[in-house]
Amino acid sequence: MTDSTALDNIRIVLVNTSHPGNIGAVARAMKNMCLSRLYLVAPKKFPHDEALWRSANAEDVLEKAVVVETLGEAIADCQLVIGTSARERTVPWPLLDPRHCMGQALAEADAGCEVALVFGREDRGLTNEELQRCNLHVHIPANPEYSSLNLGMAVQVLTYELRMQLLAESLDGNAMQGWDQPPAGNEAMERYLVHLEETLKDLEFLRPEAPKKLMTRLRRLYQRTRLDEMEVNLLRGILTSTQQWVGKAKAQQEQKNAD
Repeated sequence: MTDSTALDNIRIVLVNTSHPGNIGAVARAMKNMCLSRLYLVAPKKFPHDEALWRSANAEDVLEKAVVVETLGEAIADCQLVIGTSARERTVPWPLLDPRHCMGQALAEADAGCEVALVFGREDRGLTNEELQRCNLHVHIPANPEYSSLNLGMAVQVLTYELRMQLLAESLDGNAMQGWDQPPAGNEAMERYLVHLEETLKDLEFLRPEAPKKLMTRLRRLYQRTRLDEMEVNLLRGILTSTQQWVGKAKAQQEQKNAD
């Protein structure tokens, strides 16, 4: 796959951006580093003249921007979703620095995977629920005494690392290279995780008194594992059979009680 095609498989996703100027600054940062695919999740103001002005001749990126209402829509067909995180979480998640993270992103994009780099709101970043839809988290190790980065700067850091990885031709050693099945997309993984939660409730394994972070930890497990499409289908088949057997067992117990 050519270098340009690898970058064509990478999208920048901005969630609930408040200031249109920041969207323009992100478009400029992207074009500086040869990226062109911008997704906007429920932006407060777009299109807007300030976005155009701040883009500094990156109007083509803005013109092709895809506007959607939910994060799920923006990443539905992605096999690798990387969320930017500025703080530690109660349940730790795979957390990488920009250099190593962008190396993996570029390698998987080069192998044909759709990759999303997700950036949150200017004032509070991504929610825990949004971060749980990501396979990996990336943290920019800024000065701990002054760690505030604006949106354009954060995008510039990660896209710069992508560009440097590209120039270094560090595309070897991708764990998914030559795999017999494509990685499962984010939407397929989300359907599986919802199905898993429903099945665990049917089994009465997931009860109100169960640990609060149980599903979060299971989500982390599966997002870290990077299932392929066939593996997800196999696991969903197991869940469906499990639900059928549970249903039969409950019906038999009800009949026995009635007798």
